[in-house]
Amino acid sequence: MGRNWGSWIRHMKEIIAIQHTQSVHHTNGMIGSWTDWALTESGKEQAEKIGARLSAEIKDRSWKIYASDLIRTRQTAEPLARYLGEPVEYRAELREINSGAAVGKSGQWMRENSAPVHTIDDRPFPDAESCRDVWNRLSAFCEAITRSADEHIVIVSHGWCLPVFYGVWLKWHVETLETSGFKGHAGGVSFLNETPDGKRVITRINDLSYIR
Repeated sequence: MGRNWGSWIRHMKEIIAIQHTQSVHHTNGMIGSWTDWALTESGKEQAEKIGARLSAEIKDRSWKIYASDLIRTRQTAEPLARYLGEPVEYRAELREINSGAAVGKSGQWMRENSAPVHTIDDRPFPDAESCRDVWNRLSAFCEAITRSADEHIVIVSHGWCLPVFYGVWLKWHVETLETSGFKGHAGGVSFLNETPDGKRVITRINDLSYIR
């Protein structure tokens, strides 16, 4: 039987992960989560800076752009997509963690009403996501883009979601998130690569120079 050699082709990956820039919920004390906040005027200016500066570095390659389908990530992705001349594919898997009953509420309300979260399976509210839930949806997404033919990928997502994605990318065990992790920064740009021998690395994380 003939072998399908196409399925054996290895595609090295270059991934740029961008955390959305300043959102309204960063300024008003409300929960971000699945509440569909827009960027502030400052956040829109930051997104424009990322688009102009980053595109100048990477425009020699063809990029596949993914973004969370929430407004703040759409608005962060749009300038870069415009500069690169590439479309954006919006994916619910890249949304921020779902805080359940706290969606639409203030941070103070959440602190006063949520259950303690100590493990990757704890939820602050029964209808909220756990860390493991986020890990699972990002694992499926990571597997899909790893198998794709796209070699150069941009991901625009959120401050809680992207640090989990980094663990998925590095092939950590999900339980590692109970003792180790990464911290996100609004407007941070991170660079992830796969070496020719298949090793996955993060070469730069939360670079804020693009918004300054």
